[in-house]
Formats: sequence, structure tokens, C-alpha cells
Amino acid sequence: MARILAIDYGTKRTGIAVTDELQIIASGLTTVNTKELIDFLKTYTSKESVELFIIGEPKQMNYNASESEVSILKFLKTLETVFPNIPIKRIDERFTSKMAFQTMIDSGLSKKQRQNKALIDEISATIILQSYLYSQS
Repeated sequence: MARILAIDYGTKRTGIAVTDELQIIASGLTTVNTKELIDFLKTYTSKESVELFIIGEPKQMNYNASESEVSILKFLKTLETVFPNIPIKRIDERFTSKMAFQTMIDSGLSKKQRQNKALIDEISATIILQSYLYSQS
């Protein structure tokens, strides 16, 4: 089986998480500068088999799209063009940043470590991916 790769897209930084090859476990992979995201994905997919991209879908409490959705839609068009053979699914990402921050507290990270926004983005991508995996079981 191939991996599933989740993306928590941001205008500055993007968190990335992947499954194992059996698609059982979601693990944080990294956070990349968003300007380098497509190049990172090209390199990653040249080394690892990826069968699906999961992209966070930011929504407001009333289920309307958040303002960051405009940037994400532009990114999705590029992603579809560069990787036409890898399907894309969207997952509601409301509360993932708060959940990521709480995960950092629960795991005993220091206050300074919890201020690492890149780590929050990576954990958020992992939560998005784990949500997808749960929805499939």
C-alpha cells in the first residue's frame, strides 16, 4: 500500500503528516515554508508512494469557509496540476490548532517548546490525518 499525506496549509508555513505504508498510524513528518511546499512534495513523492492527499478545510463555527480558504483553493489547483494522479480529499480542520496545543501541554512540552508554531502546524496535520483515518474505519 501507499502512504496518505496530510497537509495543514498555511500562508507562511505548512504542516505535513503521513501514514505508515499500511495506513494505520498517522505521524507528523515536518513543517515546510509554504513557498517550498510543491518542491518538497515533488521530492517526497519521488521517494515514497503516496496514494492520497488530505487537505485541511478551515471552516468557521457556522460552517462557512474561513478567509484562508481562498489561498488553499489556489494551492489545490496547483497541486492537481502537478500531481494529477494523486486524488485529494478535504477534511474539516476546525479546532486542530487548539487540539495540537493541548497535545503539546499534555505531553509535557515546556512553554518555550509550545511557542514553536512549526510544531503546532505539524501536529495539526497529524490530527487532520488521524481524523481521516478514524472516519474510514
